[in-house]
Amino acid sequence: MDLNLRHISHHYDEVEVLRDINLDIRRGQIVCLIGPSGCGKSTLLRLIGGLERPTGGEVLQSGEVPEGCLNPLTYIFQDFALLPWRTVEANVSLVLEDHDLSAAAREAIIADVLARTKLADFRKAYPRQLSGGMKQRVAIARALSVRPAVLLMDEPLSALDSQTRELLMDDLVDLWEKEQYTAAYVTHNLNEAVRLGHRIVVLSRRPGEIREIVEIDMPLSDRRSDNSELEAIQKRLWNLMREEALAADRELLDV
Repeated sequence: MDLNLRHISHHYDEVEVLRDINLDIRRGQIVCLIGPSGCGKSTLLRLIGGLERPTGGEVLQSGEVPEGCLNPLTYIFQDFALLPWRTVEANVSLVLEDHDLSAAAREAIIADVLARTKLADFRKAYPRQLSGGMKQRVAIARALSVRPAVLLMDEPLSALDSQTRELLMDDLVDLWEKEQYTAAYVTHNLNEAVRLGHRIVVLSRRPGEIREIVEIDMPLSDRRSDNSELEAIQKRLWNLMREEALAADRELLDV
């Protein structure tokens, strides 16, 4: 399934947050959204996911959803959003319990996504027993269990230390290599953007407008931290954002 954003604008009272966003999120691609603080990245993700309605414009869906899809648009959040009184397998099971699935079918889905996210040996553990990286793997497994058409990822790695972030990026690449999922991925981290994004959308300072869309024609599996081409792209992205990031930082400090 593709998502097509047409002339998306959004206001909160008198504050204009987004202006005339036109963007296609194509099946099998990871589209990263970057920009200065307060430019409307997370707001745009909420509009894509239907959590809010845009002041202007529309979000269109086209094409078929994956076979067995239970929830076409599915979020992965920064704070994991796990229920502490449920085990790993029970947290994953939560999103399946309102669907008309047999116990055997539900168990098969849980076993599959836990294996794919390297959690099979931790299915009986509780969130308090897990590291931050493991908690986010549970959140990813839960999202994958509904076989979404599009993953909506709101800074999913920002709460993790740098080493864990690198490991999770490797995991996301491995998952994509096995099954080319579609994702809209919000991040402040330019390294994440060039490591994971097939296309990187650079938003301006508020009101957020698309300044540029940078495409990276390189297999995800080839993208390593010492790659000079990626370093050049990351530098270009920072040059696009730098002055507006500084202005946004001053604006926030003045509030």
